[in-house]
Amino acid sequence: MREPHCADAAGVEMKLLVQCFWIGAAGFAGALARFGVGRLVGTLWGGQFPLGTFLINVTGSFFLGWFYTFAERRQTFVPETVRLAIATGFVGAYTTFSTWMYDSADLMGKGAALEAGTNLLGSLATGLIAVWLGIVLGRAL
Repeated sequence: MREPHCADAAGVEMKLLVQCFWIGAAGFAGALARFGVGRLVGTLWGGQFPLGTFLINVTGSFFLGWFYTFAERRQTFVPETVRLAIATGFVGAYTTFSTWMYDSADLMGKGAALEAGTNLLGSLATGLIAVWLGIVLGRAL
């Protein structure tokens, strides 16, 4: 017979596995949505400006802001696994820009303007440097 704390640990592990499954499944759907929107907008727009990526980032930010607010106010209505699947899985695969924007807005809402500015400008600057270094390394190899 197993001790009760072992059974509790097994239940936690099973919950984590179920959450990982749903995050992965929703991430699959989010990645396909990103691909589909990007292709559709690219086909319709056809210009040099990356309008598909721009629209994905804006719509993902809007949706994540709405969803987190909606789910936070209805925690008993929107189970944790569903919140994780939609926010982390679907929207995370659709765009990580939305998480960057939400985290920055959350910091601003908490009165942490310096941290929000550091997150925004720091991520932008270091992201550009990192992508440039990746390009340089990719060309060198």
